[in-house]
Amino acid sequence: MIQNNLWFKRTFFAGALIVATSLSSVSAAVVTSVRPLGFIASAIADGVLPTEVLLPDGSSPHDYALRPSDVQRLGQADLVIWVGPDMEAFLSKSLAQIPAGKQIALAQLPTITPLLMRGDEEDEHDAQHAESADDDHHHGEYNMHIWLSPEIAKQAAITIHAKLLELMPQNSDKLDANLRQFELQLAQTDQKIGKMLSPVQGKGYFVFHDAYGYFEKHYGLTPLGHFTVNPEIQPGAQRLHHIRTQLVEHKAVCVFAEPQFRPAVINAVAKGTDVRSGTLDPLGSGIALGKDSYVTFLSHLSSQYVSCLEKDK
Repeated sequence: MIQNNLWFKRTFFAGALIVATSLSSVSAAVVTSVRPLGFIASAIADGVLPTEVLLPDGSSPHDYALRPSDVQRLGQADLVIWVGPDMEAFLSKSLAQIPAGKQIALAQLPTITPLLMRGDEEDEHDAQHAESADDDHHHGEYNMHIWLSPEIAKQAAITIHAKLLELMPQNSDKLDANLRQFELQLAQTDQKIGKMLSPVQGKGYFVFHDAYGYFEKHYGLTPLGHFTVNPEIQPGAQRLHHIRTQLVEHKAVCVFAEPQFRPAVINAVAKGTDVRSGTLDPLGSGIALGKDSYVTFLSHLSSQYVSCLEKDK
């Protein structure tokens, strides 16, 4: 009987030790705010650390609210990667509690700030300022959708590589190889997308919100405008009248919605015209993290543009 009790205690404590060890190892990860940053991080951290994305598919950084489990994941992460407080305002309070050496605010990096595009300062945002006074989301001076820039993505990858090298110098060979592969894939995909989008460069279109400036500028696309600057604010009557006029006069080939936001206002404005409707996904929903995920994301977005713009009616 005594021997049985000793065996039970030894087995129990051994099992508890295994569980405790496995739980402590689960926390080791790179955590990014949005999926496209996860694409870049997972390419560099491949084979070194797992990468996790804070926002679930279908959520937007414009209106997300942290859950207690999110706060716990941030605290346990080896490295947190985000754009900055002008994009993910909901992260500012929690990340203030995390050491600066364990996080990267990409938009604040000296290699990236010179590449930032100024945000849209059109009258819609100012005109509706009174209605949004209680909204704690602010776009700030610059366009913060920086993951849509291949140039900025490359700089982000270089920074993530340097930080992981600092945290895990024993993995230098793997990290160096991952960065080289990312840069090569990005250069090859960039050329391919340039050729893919070349035939639609002169086609006018409207997007739902002002998110795509980096991508459009890089590939020479021809946007006519957007429905809104801040997705939380519905476009005003003047803006809608302007868009409607453009559609009726056939200056636009397509209007693009987004999976995260499907406002009825787009369908209402396009009704009765021959303009086509498409969907652009600026967050890469459904694309699995991995070595190829960022270039897959850019390719998918390019295909979404082409599928709506390439055929004339």
